[in-house]
Amino acid sequence: MGATPLYRLWQSLAWPFLVVSSGAILAYGFSIEREVLFFNLSYTWIVVWLLFLEWKMPYRKDWRLSDGQLGVDLGHTILNKGLVQFFIVQLLGLNLIDSSGNTFAQQFPLFAQVVAGLILSEIGLYAAHRIAHEWPLLWRFHAVHHSVKKLWLVNTGRFHFVDSFASVFASMPFLIFSGISMDAIVWVSAITAYVGILTHCNVDMRCGFLNYIFNTPNLHRWHHSTRKEEGNTNYGENLMLWDQLCGTFLYNKHQDIDYIGINDHMPARLIAQLKMPFVWRKFQQDPGPDNELYC
Repeated sequence: MGATPLYRLWQSLAWPFLVVSSGAILAYGFSIEREVLFFNLSYTWIVVWLLFLEWKMPYRKDWRLSDGQLGVDLGHTILNKGLVQFFIVQLLGLNLIDSSGNTFAQQFPLFAQVVAGLILSEIGLYAAHRIAHEWPLLWRFHAVHHSVKKLWLVNTGRFHFVDSFASVFASMPFLIFSGISMDAIVWVSAITAYVGILTHCNVDMRCGFLNYIFNTPNLHRWHHSTRKEEGNTNYGENLMLWDQLCGTFLYNKHQDIDYIGINDHMPARLIAQLKMPFVWRKFQQDPGPDNELYC
């Protein structure tokens, strides 16, 4: 039986609905000067919706089955969020961001500043992501993220903390020296959070022309392909601009992804995954009898 008209409508509207509605919650928070609280509420909003949609309209039903990595994924997420947020707070404490409103960029409307911030930060994010795939030393860390055998909202934050710091170090200078306001930086960070969790969700979305502008689940699933020619594409975090310009854009609109993951070994436990990049060669040659393997 084919999809109903209502189902097809939800396929097309789910991505823009969740981004716009989450943004509206944050905008209200800005209007009453409670943006931090309302960012958290907006993120909770999108998480609750995705939990519901992953149950009602999954992209792959087999991806709803447990892979035994729930605790590990949450562990990586908590570690990453804690360390990265601590780093950003310390960075802001250095007063590198001019909040006086006197910079050239801050003379432009907030919307224009956010667009500029997204485009500029994407330079660093794209470069860091592409290097993490093409430089074997950094791939050791990035492989922790790519080792997943299914995509769903919980493994959005499954990154080795070294990998996360590399992305922050690569993107933050572009935001700091762009001269955009702190409000604009908050918006860029929020959009990055919204897009990030959407790209990993197990929801049957059809994003249409948005695939040529933003990073979407339709694109990001191909980035997780076990085939190198497919996996080494779609490096953009939020936007597809630099993929389009650099020839790494891939959109197989009439195909569904088959297998995702890596062709390397990955231990199953959190501590072992954190240690694994530092003993990569030895581990790949001989994981050892004491290591429980995830892949």
